[in-house]
Amino acid sequence: MAETEQKRSVLSQIFTRKMLICVFTGFSSGLPLYILISLIPAWLRSEQVDLATIGFFALTGLPYTWKFLWSPLLDRFIPPFLGRRRGWILISQLLLIVSLGLFGFLDPKTQGGLQLIAAAATLAAFFSATQDIVLDAYRREILSDRELGLGNSIHVNAYRIAGFVPGSLSLILADYLPWSTTFMITALFMLPGILMTLFLSYEPKIDLPPHRTLTDTFTKPFNEFFSRKGVISALGILSFIFLYKFGDSMATALITPFYLDMGFSKTNIGIVAKNASVWPMLLAAIAGGIIMLKIGINRALWLFGVVQIVTILGFAWLASFGHFDVITTKELIMLGVVVAAEYIGVGLGTAAFVAFMARETNPLYTATQLALFTSLAALPRTLFNSQAGVLIEHFGYYDYFWFCFFLAVPGMLCLFWAAPWNGDRKTEK
Repeated sequence: MAETEQKRSVLSQIFTRKMLICVFTGFSSGLPLYILISLIPAWLRSEQVDLATIGFFALTGLPYTWKFLWSPLLDRFIPPFLGRRRGWILISQLLLIVSLGLFGFLDPKTQGGLQLIAAAATLAAFFSATQDIVLDAYRREILSDRELGLGNSIHVNAYRIAGFVPGSLSLILADYLPWSTTFMITALFMLPGILMTLFLSYEPKIDLPPHRTLTDTFTKPFNEFFSRKGVISALGILSFIFLYKFGDSMATALITPFYLDMGFSKTNIGIVAKNASVWPMLLAAIAGGIIMLKIGINRALWLFGVVQIVTILGFAWLASFGHFDVITTKELIMLGVVVAAEYIGVGLGTAAFVAFMARETNPLYTATQLALFTSLAALPRTLFNSQAGVLIEHFGYYDYFWFCFFLAVPGMLCLFWAAPWNGDRKTEK
């Protein structure tokens, strides 16, 4: 009887309005990022752009790492429609659907084409980062501390499902349609998020300090975090946030070009690799959210982090076979198994990681503090991933993936002071 009540309690926490909102926030957040890090590299590689150049395109994601600079403005100013959070969400989403569709009018083969694509990608990244600032703050403000683990797991699931569009559907379409049409169709998948923003009437009520100056807007969120945690502890948390996903991020930096170089077609990637990444990851993230309800965020970071690191080596194993001259069922199964294992680790690790960052914020400064944390988390992907192509050409894929494995170890070591196994878990209740 008690077991039945416990199951009912878990289900009642999953099927709520707040969790449905997390589905839409995740999808809207993930789509533009995956267009930038998955679809555009595949597009450029299919147009015979070299790996080093494609790797440098990671620098177009710099707005994700600098978004904390303008996030205080989104905490401070309120648009004249829809409210403090939903107003900014709608503005960023409308700008995104236009900027993402812009890729359909560009061609990497024309003179100056790569420079225009890089500029358009940077602009789209800026609008995407702005949307993330507000979506992250909105989600944190509607979820209680106890709901953070599950809510962020659902958000991450929807985030990854969004990756299924540019990483699978769009690649399949690109085998049959011009890239210009493919990008226009892909951009239209921003519409569900726009409709959610327009028709959702739920706006968080936060008692903001009166008479806030612009200086207070920029300085108080940072001062509050360091005074609440203490300088040493705060620096330890920031180091952990920077390093926890480092190796995993580097391993998947040029993963679509890796599949292509192994001999898999775009349709193989769209059907096998993307399905093998999305569905196991979804199940893992949901399971991770439920597990976090039981064991807390700290212990989940330890357990899920180990899985996240070990599964990187699956890519090294696949790379050890070299280029496949013929793709048979055997090769497709190998690809599916390796990708599924990797993204189980990604789903588990990301769910706990995002929940941890949300837990460390103060509701008065949600947008700014979460922007600082997520900017740090995105910095390795943006800055160091730009060197992935150069490293691959130097090491080869096999040694490169082992290199990524060792890059993941320092982030795990940071857990000793950022989220100790038997640490104080009062904030997770």
